[in-house]
Amino acid sequence: MTRLAANLTMLFNEVDFLDRFEAAARAGFRGVEFLFPYAFDAEQIAARLDAWRLELVLHNLPAGDWAAGERGIACHPGRSAEFQDGVGLAIDYAKTLGVKQLNCLVGIAPSGVTRDDAQAALVANLAFAASQLKAEGIRLLIEPINTFDIPGFFLHGTRQALDIINETGSDNLFLQYDIYHMQRMEGELAATIKANLPLIRHIQLADNPGRCEPGTGEINYRYLLGMLDEIGYAGWVGCEYKPKAGSVQGLGWMAEHGL
Repeated sequence: MTRLAANLTMLFNEVDFLDRFEAAARAGFRGVEFLFPYAFDAEQIAARLDAWRLELVLHNLPAGDWAAGERGIACHPGRSAEFQDGVGLAIDYAKTLGVKQLNCLVGIAPSGVTRDDAQAALVANLAFAASQLKAEGIRLLIEPINTFDIPGFFLHGTRQALDIINETGSDNLFLQYDIYHMQRMEGELAATIKANLPLIRHIQLADNPGRCEPGTGEINYRYLLGMLDEIGYAGWVGCEYKPKAGSVQGLGWMAEHGL
């Protein structure tokens, strides 16, 4: 049975962040994810997870200056020290929060940097992070993101992600597959998931167009979610969508999709 995790960055944002854990639990979720925990004390978040018996299934490594438009720095030559410091901070949080996998947003390709140099920086940074996380029993994930929503994002396709994983030579680097992003970039959702199931450790969903809840757009989620059960996908599916009519009001899609 598909295990759904509420993305607390996008869902239940009608309330303050620390109150979203209660909202997710009361809505029936047993798992949660979010972009970043770093604006809060880790113990504060851990207390909410414990109080509401929630599992934190994923958060991201630090991703540079988010407010200034940065979406990761892993592909930025010359910022490896900053990246490595971020890996250490993420590990500290992950150990307190009990999360077993972290995602690396690789970033927007830096202006004036060749693709080869950006690739080399990315591979070196991912190899470092994967090694550090492995020592703590934590998986590292990378996520292709569509370049319509984030122009210039360096990692934007499944094949590209697989090639990067191979180039690092790490056995602790895996794929986070976002259905919405990959529908926009390449389609072939079911075939791609089936072909790469051994490397997929986390899936996220939203419909297209609009990035709203399943049932609002063109993606056949009744088929896809059933397929995940059929092929034995054992991970979580993060609900990373923009609710059209409010977080709680929009949860009717679950029953409509047999969940």
